[in-house]
Amino acid sequence: MTTERVAAIDCGTNSIRLLVADLDPETGTLTDLDRRMEIVRLGQGVDKAGRLAPEALQRTFAACRSYREAIRALGADRLRFVATSASRDAENRDEFRAGVRELLGVEPEVITGDEEANLSFTGATRELTGTAGLDTPYLVVDIGGGSTEFVLGADRVEAARSVDIGCVRMTERHFTADPPTADQIAAAKADIDAAIDLAAKSVPLDRAETLVGLAGSVTTVAGIALALPEYDSTRIHHARLTAEQVAEVTARLLATSHEERAAIPVLHPGRVDVIAAGSLVLQTIMERVGAREVVVSEHDILDGIAWSVLG
Repeated sequence: MTTERVAAIDCGTNSIRLLVADLDPETGTLTDLDRRMEIVRLGQGVDKAGRLAPEALQRTFAACRSYREAIRALGADRLRFVATSASRDAENRDEFRAGVRELLGVEPEVITGDEEANLSFTGATRELTGTAGLDTPYLVVDIGGGSTEFVLGADRVEAARSVDIGCVRMTERHFTADPPTADQIAAAKADIDAAIDLAAKSVPLDRAETLVGLAGSVTTVAGIALALPEYDSTRIHHARLTAEQVAEVTARLLATSHEERAAIPVLHPGRVDVIAAGSLVLQTIMERVGAREVVVSEHDILDGIAWSVLG
């Protein structure tokens, strides 16, 4: 038997996610045993205050307790805990690390943007090789709560850059009205454009043949575009959205109130206030790289973390 049971935790700015899976390195197969997500908003106020809020830490630690029980119940042999943008930026990140250590018995790795990009690329593209109609190189964009990673490559990463645009950061920085005003949308778009300019200095975006979109903002836009009555990962994974579909969903989200967005069946309650900014990031990226479509992937940094456990 060549499989190994591992656990992976991805703690981002908006959500914390768990994957327990059996990995077979000989066949490259990853079999889910438990994949779950909780919105804990660890990055609440970090862009402004530079610190993790006490209530955000408590929400995150509560999720860690729940995940600890799931990992034990399934008997995972090894666990890797990766933390990203919010915990990179916070001056009290040591408090966060100590709490995770106590609860889960592992050191949370506050990884760099480049490491995040590599893990995201591995998780998203490992199963795409040879898929009909998907030319390489891939441009993988991982739109998180605090940052977005741009990663270009075919069978390996050729170039990567992490920039500070994400659905939580853009919402807190620009969208003070609900729905946002035209001036607020324009300011957010200018911010996103400047970040894409920065990414383009390291990543040749014009070389991309296939755009692959990751994380909650992208999968949620897909669910809305497909008019799903509830979130269905099997319908969303590897869905192909046209630029027109993304633009239509973005315009709808930017024009609606919190209450109206909350009524969209596929939209997780924890994303209602930040999804408009997340969709704007996606739309702007597609415009800038001239992508006619985006391939949506449910497999992302979490899967990359799981594979990295095997070395």
